[in-house]
Amino acid sequence: MHILRLAQKSEFDSLSIPLPSSKSESNRALVIDALTLGKNEITNLAEARDTQTMIRLLETSPPVFDVLDAGTTMRFLTAYTTVTNQKKVMTGTARMCERPIGILVDALRAIGADIHYLNREGYPPLAIHGLPKQTTNQVKIRGDVSSQYISAMLMIAPILPLGLEIELEGKVGSRTYIEMTLDLMAQFGINYTWEGNKIHVPHQAYTPTRFAVESDWSGASYWFSLLACGDSGELFLEGLKENSLQGDSAIVDIMDHLGVKSTFQTGGVLLQKQAVKGLKNWDFTHCPDLAQTVAVTCAILGQNAKFTGLESLRIKETDRIYALQQELAKFNAELKEIEPEVFQVIPSVTMPHQVQIHTYDDHRMAMAFMPLLTKTEVLIEEPDVVNKSYPSFWKHVALTGVQADNLTEA
Repeated sequence: MHILRLAQKSEFDSLSIPLPSSKSESNRALVIDALTLGKNEITNLAEARDTQTMIRLLETSPPVFDVLDAGTTMRFLTAYTTVTNQKKVMTGTARMCERPIGILVDALRAIGADIHYLNREGYPPLAIHGLPKQTTNQVKIRGDVSSQYISAMLMIAPILPLGLEIELEGKVGSRTYIEMTLDLMAQFGINYTWEGNKIHVPHQAYTPTRFAVESDWSGASYWFSLLACGDSGELFLEGLKENSLQGDSAIVDIMDHLGVKSTFQTGGVLLQKQAVKGLKNWDFTHCPDLAQTVAVTCAILGQNAKFTGLESLRIKETDRIYALQQELAKFNAELKEIEPEVFQVIPSVTMPHQVQIHTYDDHRMAMAFMPLLTKTEVLIEEPDVVNKSYPSFWKHVALTGVQADNLTEA
């Protein structure tokens, strides 16, 4: 087992962190670029493994699209290969084949797609045989499971002969990711309407354009947390915009309650320590990828915060609720379900001299628990898991002066 040992450090001098590019924006831009036959000029694409996997599959077009553990790549390319009438097998890692895709397949079948499952109903691997003829321009999709199903359908909607109207059923989760998809589509010339629970995209052509991917707000969240948990310092995060397409920019408001002041400047945002105002509750429905970061921060800072909107965390790279509960317990904190779908952080009172974090093959578990180094020595199991979204993460941690040692354990 590969283990990274991070020495304790709680003060951070004025530092500039060169954040990675947004994986979410990159993957959407790549699908749109593929639908316009690569006529766009797209810059600053993410170095994340998910994005690099999508680039490789789109460029080489093998008969089997093995997306590894990339959920967005699986869902976006399932819709893309269907609408472009390609015959492909879609598969991935063992965990990827445990993540549901039935809602998307049902929506594609409803408009005329020929897709069947090669193993378990509702899960990858899939055999895709294209879209012989669009049979309807109306579909219904549950809004409370994964916004990626909805985004996948939206991006192919303009090139469908009849266009598409999507009716969102029930509570809509991760709404900001749907808005990101539509806003990005609009930058490539697409008109749409969203009234009530119905999104209508007429048949039309994408307009080739230039697009520069923004830095990643999800990746930024770990630096907000580090400063919040530390004793002193300031950080400058490069490449972030105040008016961002990314829903995870909500971290600015969250961390304002947890002791971090944000000031947008030319080229990024300056983070400075301020008094902790206190966080009583937060709804993560539209920013679920921030939940791990904020849970760890609250546990360290003594905040008995209540969280809602965590439903989608159970079907991510791992069951993130279970994983959080297991790892928070290692430094005497809890994430307790006090009523159905309402969780409370019970903060740590005593901190062990060392904490070893299991990462569950989940990049966000490794990064979310990094700020523990402000209070104790931290051992991160399988630290390379960060390559999924932020390959340079540990290199950037080293910029803060944190001493890090690689260990090997049988």
